[in-house]
Amino acid sequence: MASSIEDLCRDKGLRITGPRRIIAQVLSDSDDHPDAEELHRRASAVDDRISIATVYRTLRLFEEVGILERHDFRDGRARYETLSRGEGHHHHIINIRTGEVTEFEDEQLEAIKRGIAANLGFRIVGERLELYCVPVETDDDAT
Repeated sequence: MASSIEDLCRDKGLRITGPRRIIAQVLSDSDDHPDAEELHRRASAVDDRISIATVYRTLRLFEEVGILERHDFRDGRARYETLSRGEGHHHHIINIRTGEVTEFEDEQLEAIKRGIAANLGFRIVGERLELYCVPVETDDDAT
Protein backbone atom coordinates (compact mmCIF):
# COMPACT_ATOMS: atom_id res chain seq x y z
CA MET A 1 0.00 0.00 0.00
CA ALA A 2 1.40 3.40 -0.98
CA SER A 3 2.04 5.95 1.73
CA SER A 4 0.67 9.46 1.50
CA ILE A 5 4.26 10.74 1.28
CA GLU A 6 4.93 8.31 -1.54
CA ASP A 7 1.88 9.66 -3.37
CA LEU A 8 3.15 13.22 -2.86
CA CYS A 9 6.53 12.18 -4.26
CA ARG A 10 4.85 10.91 -7.40
CA ASP A 11 2.75 14.08 -7.65
CA LYS A 12 5.95 16.13 -7.50
CA GLY A 13 7.68 13.97 -10.10
CA LEU A 14 10.21 12.39 -7.75
CA ARG A 15 11.60 8.98 -8.58
CA ILE A 16 10.58 6.42 -5.94
CA THR A 17 13.59 4.29 -5.11
CA GLY A 18 13.39 1.39 -2.68
CA PRO A 19 14.99 3.33 0.19
CA ARG A 20 12.80 6.40 -0.48
CA ARG A 21 9.72 4.18 -0.43
CA ILE A 22 10.68 2.76 2.95
CA ILE A 23 11.57 6.16 4.40
CA ALA A 24 8.30 7.61 3.06
CA GLN A 25 6.33 4.76 4.63
CA VAL A 26 8.09 5.12 7.98
CA LEU A 27 7.39 8.86 7.96
CA SER A 28 3.76 8.31 6.98
CA ASP A 29 3.35 5.82 9.81
CA SER A 30 4.94 8.17 12.38
CA ASP A 31 2.70 9.95 14.82
CA ASP A 32 5.59 11.87 16.33
CA HIS A 33 8.32 14.21 15.06
CA PRO A 34 11.34 11.95 14.47
CA ASP A 35 14.85 13.21 13.92
CA ALA A 36 17.13 11.70 11.29
CA GLU A 37 18.68 9.20 13.70
CA GLU A 38 15.30 7.93 14.89
CA LEU A 39 14.06 7.73 11.32
CA HIS A 40 17.18 5.79 10.38
CA ARG A 41 16.59 3.37 13.27
CA ARG A 42 13.00 2.77 12.11
CA ALA A 43 13.86 2.49 8.41
CA SER A 44 16.83 0.18 8.98
CA ALA A 45 14.55 -2.11 11.00
CA VAL A 46 12.70 -2.61 7.69
CA ASP A 47 15.83 -2.73 5.51
CA ASP A 48 19.22 -2.75 7.22
CA ARG A 49 20.93 -1.58 4.01
CA ILE A 50 19.52 1.95 4.40
CA SER A 51 22.35 4.22 5.51
CA ILE A 52 22.10 7.32 7.67
CA ALA A 53 23.44 9.30 4.67
CA THR A 54 20.48 8.10 2.59
CA VAL A 55 18.11 9.19 5.33
CA TYR A 56 19.67 12.67 5.46
CA ARG A 57 19.60 13.05 1.66
CA THR A 58 15.98 11.90 1.52
CA LEU A 59 14.90 14.23 4.32
CA ARG A 60 16.60 17.17 2.60
CA LEU A 61 14.91 16.30 -0.71
CA PHE A 62 11.47 15.86 0.87
CA GLU A 63 11.89 19.19 2.65
CA GLU A 64 13.02 20.99 -0.53
CA VAL A 65 9.96 19.86 -2.48
CA GLY A 66 7.53 20.71 0.33
CA ILE A 67 6.63 17.25 1.59
CA LEU A 68 8.19 17.65 5.04
CA GLU A 69 8.54 20.50 7.46
CA ARG A 70 11.69 20.76 9.52
CA HIS A 71 11.39 21.82 13.15
CA ASP A 72 14.01 22.98 15.60
CA PHE A 73 12.51 22.40 19.03
CA ARG A 74 15.67 23.70 20.73
CA ASP A 75 16.91 20.26 21.63
CA GLY A 76 19.86 20.32 19.25
CA ARG A 77 18.34 18.09 16.58
CA ALA A 78 16.21 18.75 13.53
CA ARG A 79 12.87 16.97 13.76
CA TYR A 80 10.50 16.36 10.88
CA GLU A 81 6.78 16.42 10.33
CA THR A 82 4.93 15.49 7.19
CA LEU A 83 2.86 18.18 5.52
CA SER A 84 0.62 15.51 3.98
CA ARG A 85 -1.35 14.54 7.07
CA GLY A 86 -4.44 16.47 5.98
CA GLU A 87 -4.86 17.73 9.51
CA GLY A 88 -5.93 21.21 10.40
CA HIS A 89 -3.51 23.91 11.41
CA HIS A 90 -1.85 23.00 14.67
CA HIS A 91 0.79 24.17 17.09
CA HIS A 92 3.27 22.44 19.35
CA ILE A 93 3.93 22.25 23.07
CA ILE A 94 7.43 21.00 23.78
CA ASN A 95 8.18 19.48 27.17
CA ILE A 96 11.71 20.78 27.76
CA ARG A 97 12.39 18.07 30.35
CA THR A 98 11.59 15.09 28.13
CA GLY A 99 11.59 16.52 24.60
CA GLU A 100 8.06 15.18 24.06
CA VAL A 101 6.09 17.19 21.51
CA THR A 102 2.33 17.55 21.83
CA GLU A 103 0.28 18.96 18.97
CA PHE A 104 -2.78 21.06 19.68
CA GLU A 105 -5.44 23.03 17.88
CA ASP A 106 -7.45 25.86 19.40
CA GLU A 107 -10.02 27.80 17.41
CA GLN A 108 -10.14 30.60 20.00
CA LEU A 109 -6.40 31.09 19.60
CA GLU A 110 -6.77 31.10 15.81
CA ALA A 111 -9.50 33.77 16.05
CA ILE A 112 -7.31 35.89 18.34
CA LYS A 113 -4.37 35.67 15.93
CA ARG A 114 -6.56 36.60 12.95
CA GLY A 115 -8.01 39.51 14.93
CA ILE A 116 -4.58 40.84 15.91
CA ALA A 117 -3.37 40.67 12.32
CA ALA A 118 -6.53 42.33 11.00
CA ASN A 119 -6.34 45.11 13.60
CA LEU A 120 -2.83 45.83 12.39
CA GLY A 121 -3.89 45.73 8.73
CA PHE A 122 -2.65 42.26 7.85
CA ARG A 123 -3.88 38.81 6.88
CA ILE A 124 -1.94 35.81 8.17
CA VAL A 125 -0.38 33.72 5.40
CA GLY A 126 1.91 31.62 7.56
CA GLU A 127 3.00 31.27 11.14
CA ARG A 128 4.32 28.85 13.69
CA LEU A 129 3.67 28.70 17.42
CA GLU A 130 5.82 26.59 19.70
CA LEU A 131 5.33 26.67 23.45
CA TYR A 132 8.29 25.47 25.52
CA CYS A 133 6.94 24.12 28.79
CA VAL A 134 7.57 22.07 31.88
CA PRO A 135 4.88 19.91 33.46
CA VAL A 136 2.91 21.54 36.24
CA GLU A 137 3.84 19.87 39.49
CA THR A 138 0.98 18.33 41.38
CA ASP A 139 0.84 17.81 45.13
CA ASP A 140 1.85 14.19 44.46
CA ASP A 141 5.06 15.38 42.73
CA ALA A 142 6.11 17.49 45.72
CA THR A 143 6.19 14.58 48.17
